[in-house]
Amino acid sequence: MNNNLWLLPEGIEEVLPPDAERLESLRRRILDRYKSWGYELVMPPFIEYLESLLTGTGRELDLKTFKLIDQVSGRTLGVRADMTPQIARIEAHKLRRNVPSRLCYMGTVLNTRADDFSGSRSPLQIGLEMYGHSGVASELEVISLMLETLSLAGIRDVHLDLGHVDVYRSLARQAGLNLEQEAELFDILQRKAKAELDVFLTNQDIATEQATMLAALPELNGGPEILSLARERLAAGNAAVIAALGELESVCKSLAELDSSVPVFCDLAELRGYHYHTGMVFAAFQPGHGQEIARGGRYDEIGKVFGRARPATGFSADLKTLLRLGDVTPQESQRVFAPLDVDTTLVSAIEKLRSEGAQVVQQLPGQGDEAVEMGCTHRLVLSDKNWVVTEL
Repeated sequence: MNNNLWLLPEGIEEVLPPDAERLESLRRRILDRYKSWGYELVMPPFIEYLESLLTGTGRELDLKTFKLIDQVSGRTLGVRADMTPQIARIEAHKLRRNVPSRLCYMGTVLNTRADDFSGSRSPLQIGLEMYGHSGVASELEVISLMLETLSLAGIRDVHLDLGHVDVYRSLARQAGLNLEQEAELFDILQRKAKAELDVFLTNQDIATEQATMLAALPELNGGPEILSLARERLAAGNAAVIAALGELESVCKSLAELDSSVPVFCDLAELRGYHYHTGMVFAAFQPGHGQEIARGGRYDEIGKVFGRARPATGFSADLKTLLRLGDVTPQESQRVFAPLDVDTTLVSAIEKLRSEGAQVVQQLPGQGDEAVEMGCTHRLVLSDKNWVVTEL
């Protein structure tokens, strides 16, 4: 006999009371906040044809995606490992709007291996996307909502990291690097391997001016003031480099005006999602937690494979991670134990309490007086022909 039937697969978890109530309370708060900003909720399917999930920028998800054969069509299906490609398909193919689209979502995704982002194979992904606008204003709106999401979760001491993949991408192309060289340099920068970087740049046929700018990237990190130094060190960069620095400066200035309490860190060698993003990238961190707790950026090409390559930016987070790191207290309500009785006045009293938000647990046939064991804090009792609530 198998005595381990209660065990779950590694990296797959369930949420039990009272955490499930806290999670649901947080979900409602966050989605209501997104709605107040004009974001519309969409609910993509948990499973799709594999090619829809892995087209365009979604191909990076291939190793993370569970695959199976559809017994109806014989085609390969995929269980979503990320919801962003699905939102792109919906926006491009189903909605087809000519005005900016603001969409939000929440649902479980499944990964073949634990995600470094959440540490789980079944994160509860929540996020939003804005399509149809390419200005700094859309980045600022998405970042502001990302920070509001963390605040609603009760997460304190948030630090914001900003980067821009166009800085590296444009400098690499300006230096004439081929795809293989660009990939090798990308790996070196991600590991912050300064000695390897020097050797790499020395061994390449790159103009001194271009090599000097690439060598400066690992050193260009710090507070928003580092962007002034970046303008000096990367002055010979092309128009795309200068424009990217301008976007970062603009966002930093606006964030300081909106909420100066959030520390902002700029890193021009931060290439998070380099093959996925097309512009600014951002992530939120909490001191003591090694991984980012929310992340996002611009990905203007994501809808191209579905027929509409509209500008796009957004962010996502794992709701279960936010619950674990934050401080969420659901709205308190009475939990009332009601006796077993068919009295119509008792039925009316119970209905009234429930309509007012109280939890009423009615005694079942054969059940004893187990109010405390059932987590009740109050009792419904008959007093002078009226049913009244008393504390236990």
